[in-house]
Amino acid sequence: ELYAQDIKGSIAHSQMLCEQGILTTDEQKAIETGLLQVKDEIESGEFKFSLAYEDIHMAVENRLTEIVGEPGKRLHTARSRNDQVATDFRLYVQDKSVSIKAQLKELVETFVNVAGKYTTTLIPGMTHLQHAQPLNFGYHLLAYANMFKRDFERFESSYERNNYCPLGSAALAGTPHNINRDSTSQKLGFIAPTSHAMDTVSDRDFALEILFNISTCMMHISRIAEELILWSSYEFQFVRMSDEYATTSSIMPQKKNPDVPELLRGKTGRVYGNLISLFTVMKGLPLAYNKDTQEDKEGVFDSVKTVEISISILNEVIKTMIVNTDKMENACKIGHLSATDLADFLVQKQNMPFRTAYYITKDVVTKANELNKDISELNIQEIRSANDELKNVSEEIVMYLDLRNSMNARNSFGGTSSIQTENQIKYFEEWLSSK
Repeated sequence: ELYAQDIKGSIAHSQMLCEQGILTTDEQKAIETGLLQVKDEIESGEFKFSLAYEDIHMAVENRLTEIVGEPGKRLHTARSRNDQVATDFRLYVQDKSVSIKAQLKELVETFVNVAGKYTTTLIPGMTHLQHAQPLNFGYHLLAYANMFKRDFERFESSYERNNYCPLGSAALAGTPHNINRDSTSQKLGFIAPTSHAMDTVSDRDFALEILFNISTCMMHISRIAEELILWSSYEFQFVRMSDEYATTSSIMPQKKNPDVPELLRGKTGRVYGNLISLFTVMKGLPLAYNKDTQEDKEGVFDSVKTVEISISILNEVIKTMIVNTDKMENACKIGHLSATDLADFLVQKQNMPFRTAYYITKDVVTKANELNKDISELNIQEIRSANDELKNVSEEIVMYLDLRNSMNARNSFGGTSSIQTENQIKYFEEWLSSK
């Protein structure tokens, strides 16, 4: 997993050693040419890995020495495997932060594009998984766009915070050789060298950060996966999964199981485990380097692969899902979603205290239940008959109880009205174009 970063770091190290007069120009050229050959051999499958070499660093160095001879033995001057592996691993984490960030940008764009199609489509907004207030489906999807935007920003922030070069820290205390750590840092794309050698070789905060970032992202993926599973059930029927992302039962041919969202939900526990594992490894380590930190890599590699495939698949699931707008809108007629609008009307138009309006609204809900109607379907006579305080209420109340009017009435900044949803889409489009 780290061969490319190891070779990249070794080339930069050799160039710096040459600049400092520690290697001759011929030695440096031989080393760089040899390292590029090793890279080609690994990528073509010709390279023979052996446990005799212990790790990727020694495997590359031994093969380099076989190719170029004596200069290969000089490469490790002024460094230790402690700072070498810290550099390789940090480069890997930085590279993956960039690539995962790019995937998240695409995912946000997908949510924004799909949301734009449904800014007037009603869906029940829920609290406690109970019908609460009417939303538009585009607004609901933009909640996830916000989550994945924050994930993007976490990877971006972590990249900036961890963009410092460990190389040259050596085993734990620096080196007596006349090296130039600024030169190496610049060649490898870091802002600057790390400032404390002992901290550097024992630090794995950058690995914990990417594991945390991935875990948070997977938690968001799991939440949308859960909603997709609910929405695709017979009880909801809000969406239908593309056949590419669902399967039938082995004995019940009529079934269409949301297997892919279920797997996305399940994979979340896996990345949580990797985060907790590394926290546990690090919690009792004395300074400086300890072999325990060899356990830092497998969990990171696994979590990276898991989140990469999960983002990619979720992106396609959202693009290809079929939305049943009629089912969504009909579901809004269950649970009296515009009840709060009646209370708000009484506060605004009748100058009632909210708590009084609240209890009067409960009476109207009771009346609607007696008539086997949703509150949005009541006529003015039915509303007036629910409570003496409503005997002379204006017919305007009927409009307030209309579901689409209720949704659009929430026109405050960040609200669910179609206008505010379209404004949020414009904001995301501007954000996406800036990244």
